[in-house]
Amino acid sequence: MTDPFLADDLTGTVPDRANGLRILVVDDDRTLREGCASILQLDGHAVTAIGRGDEAIEVVRRRRFDLVLVDLYMTPVSGMEVLKAAVAAHKDIIVVVMTGNPTVASSIEALRAGAWDYLPKPFSASHLQVLIGRASHAAIQPRPAREPLKPAPPAPAANGSSSAMALLGASPAFRKAVELARKVAGTDASVMISGESGTGKEMIAQFIHQHSRRTTRKLVPVNCAALPEHLLESELFGHRKGAFTGADRDKPGLLEVAHGGTMFLDELTEMEMPLQAKLLRVLQDGVVRRLGSEVQDAVVDVRFISATNRDPQEAVRQGLLREDLFYRLRVVPIKLPPLRERLEDIPVLAEFFLTRSWERHRGGDQPTFAPETIPFLQSRPWRGNVRELQNVIEHVAVITDPGQVITPDDVPLYDEATGPGGDGGLPAGIMQEPFHQAKDHLISHFETTYLTQLTARAGGNMSKAARLAGIDRTTLYRLMDKHGFRRELLGVAE
Repeated sequence: MTDPFLADDLTGTVPDRANGLRILVVDDDRTLREGCASILQLDGHAVTAIGRGDEAIEVVRRRRFDLVLVDLYMTPVSGMEVLKAAVAAHKDIIVVVMTGNPTVASSIEALRAGAWDYLPKPFSASHLQVLIGRASHAAIQPRPAREPLKPAPPAPAANGSSSAMALLGASPAFRKAVELARKVAGTDASVMISGESGTGKEMIAQFIHQHSRRTTRKLVPVNCAALPEHLLESELFGHRKGAFTGADRDKPGLLEVAHGGTMFLDELTEMEMPLQAKLLRVLQDGVVRRLGSEVQDAVVDVRFISATNRDPQEAVRQGLLREDLFYRLRVVPIKLPPLRERLEDIPVLAEFFLTRSWERHRGGDQPTFAPETIPFLQSRPWRGNVRELQNVIEHVAVITDPGQVITPDDVPLYDEATGPGGDGGLPAGIMQEPFHQAKDHLISHFETTYLTQLTARAGGNMSKAARLAGIDRTTLYRLMDKHGFRRELLGVAE
């Protein structure tokens, strides 16, 4: 067997605790069991070590423990059975499962059954110590933050909320992604969402958080592409006074703000490698050290959801994403399909966006789509996916009269190959207009289409959009205001 206590590669420290934890170690491997017990006893914990699952169940029913460290794969009584018995016997007990083969299915099952965390084998002595240190910190937290995991509630009706919008659609690929999000929501498992820009990754993250046991705590979004490395590091980890020019006071980072809640790492693969390494330390031991600090500043309990518009495994192969961070964050992977692969969802999405945009911008007798308009929308490539459809329908709502029937000619679309009208790539009907009117129409059409696709390409990040367009943000804002684009509806970030 491989020695579980590999060379120490961690520098985090264990939080001080006046009295050690009462710990039950359950593993049918004697070397590992006794090794864990020795390390934990040296740290001042009261340890009971047992080699059989059935014996562990009897003991945990008769005696009270703060923490159970149990191997998931044992025979004839498995670690899962020990986990369930421990949680049933003591509501506030902390259970950590050890496994040499952490699969997505087994991780979800263990977390849903009440596991607090899992420890992949082999692990170092320090890894064990810092995990127990985090558990010691959690053991003295207020009870509401440590309620047992519950299954996610049913999906809400489509009422205009972001989570409801994320659930709109009946295509098999999309429903599969939503169902997986629903299953994992009630656990603390890390989730990695992948998909093209504009497919709704942040809305799925919001849905998971809103249906988790952390819903009363904060969801803290971080756009990893929006800031240069040194600023992103300061935002995530915080800083001490004097850490750099302008640091005139201590400032906690977003990891501390997210304590007890969820952190959403958007565009994860844009994070620089050194910062990925520092984030990995937090995932491993929960210890946060601010910029300019030489000591441990906080121990945090954060659930991580990450997202990328790249293929995550390809990003690992290209050296854009650390492999160890990838496996730590991708306990449960969710892939969102592009809009072109869920054409049956376009009618309900278009109606939803029209209703919401009309209520916000206009009011009164709402327009309707002509019978031929929905098939027309379904024929488009939608390179910006759902976000592009949302922007286009909002544009329609802004320029349409009350009660009007919306035809394909009213939809501001442009395809560089053929164009919606087939007149050499020009918008439909423009060749019948007077020259100056056609010119103004074409310029307006171009600006609207360009802004729609630009914000989709930039993932809603205004700084990135301005860089891609080669203009300053003031000019970009002026163009958006000119054409009635609502920034809050685009999901843009400054």
